[in-house]
Amino acid sequence: MTDTPPPPNVPAPRHFETRHEGSFNGKHVGYRCIAAETHLPDAKGEPRASLFTFSYLADDAGPPESRPVIFAFNGGPGSASMWLHLGAMGPRRIVVPSDAGIAAPAPYSIVDNALCPLDLADLVFIDPPGTGYSRMIGAAKPEDGWGLEQDAEIVASFIRAWLTAHRRWASPRYLCGESYGTTRAVAVAGKLAGGAGAMVFNGLGLISVVLDFHTVRFEPGNPLPDICALPTYAATALHHGLAEAGPDGAAGFIEAARQFAVNDYLPALVSGSRLPADRRALIAQGLARFTGLSLDWLARTRLRIDPARYRREVLRSRGLSLGRFDTRYLGQDHDGAGETPDNDPASYAVSPAYVTAMNDHLGRALGVDWDRPYVNVNREVGQKWDWRGPQSESASRWPAAVNVAPVLGRAMRENPGLKVWMANGLYDLATPFFAAETTAAGNGIDATRISMTYYPAGHMMYLHEPSLAALMADMRSWLTN
Repeated sequence: MTDTPPPPNVPAPRHFETRHEGSFNGKHVGYRCIAAETHLPDAKGEPRASLFTFSYLADDAGPPESRPVIFAFNGGPGSASMWLHLGAMGPRRIVVPSDAGIAAPAPYSIVDNALCPLDLADLVFIDPPGTGYSRMIGAAKPEDGWGLEQDAEIVASFIRAWLTAHRRWASPRYLCGESYGTTRAVAVAGKLAGGAGAMVFNGLGLISVVLDFHTVRFEPGNPLPDICALPTYAATALHHGLAEAGPDGAAGFIEAARQFAVNDYLPALVSGSRLPADRRALIAQGLARFTGLSLDWLARTRLRIDPARYRREVLRSRGLSLGRFDTRYLGQDHDGAGETPDNDPASYAVSPAYVTAMNDHLGRALGVDWDRPYVNVNREVGQKWDWRGPQSESASRWPAAVNVAPVLGRAMRENPGLKVWMANGLYDLATPFFAAETTAAGNGIDATRISMTYYPAGHMMYLHEPSLAALMADMRSWLTN
């Protein structure tokens, strides 16, 4: 038998440290940023993964036992943490049009972020393997870190290593994730809660929530995503003048869409071809009222509304399509008769600005001197992601969509002090707000212990200036309540 070759030489971890100061929530704070690699070993003690992270640590912040630390990341899978880092939580942020307009080419406005919570807590932004400068090392292959379980294990190991290296085990600990980052946050909390070395968190901040992928996985035989998207269609129809709110206002109209979805639409979809013709006509009328779609189109789709088709169809008469991450954004497609949009205007409107800002921040503000590219989005990660994981507390071997919500339910039962905050954009078709509500209503979760907040924006609600201010105020409440 041939001996296994030793792992290739691994360069020493890179480390860049800079000093700064700023005013956050009206308080002057001196702080340092440590932008650095952390090498994490495998079970044999050999280097396995290198995570590049950004630690913002306030000066003279008091004893560790009273100073919280927030570990934050984005999602994808395959996205670096630049969105939360430079869009909402970091000491500096990029300003883009708040009205769903397209950001102009450079130069961009990168400003001190007065809403950053650094006056309350230290911040650690984590880039998972395959994003940013993070990667698998030694004998590990890149895809060895690309999966629900593998990713959660690596991030959990990093948090343990960080707390040890910075002597912060006594500190209150918070996890904050966006989009798939909410899945990761719950999975990481579950990993760290078990075993003899268990640790728990003070709070989980879940921004643009997706825990149960059944709620967003549009496919034949699964009516749940149709139900969960309907209130977002209603909010969108109001925003674009395709529906009338009526005497109860926008909130009442959206609540009526929720009730219609559960009490009328869901039974109709489950009935399928058994649904009587008169009942089918009533359901179509209700859908037309809430979505702005025509009765004829709804009849031809058998009352099912795929979000990509909705985005293309609902403003077809105006020659426009809607954004996926934020339906406030409008785009124009090459083919006016196309079935789905060419692209997502909510993405191409702001992504170039964020990429530019992140690279500028790395070089000029943080002094990161590296000839490797910083990977903002790695699509290969998502394409090769291993989705296998715990489907429930009694996991089945049958293939199914990922659902980590039971892990959250168990964490809340076993940690009565856990503060869970879910932040939702009304115009988000990637992770609809009613999907988060539906997930929280089951899965052994005590919904009365969840702070559920809403913003008149989309998936990245912080792109909208009023929503950014509200989001960060809610984050402060989550930390201090």
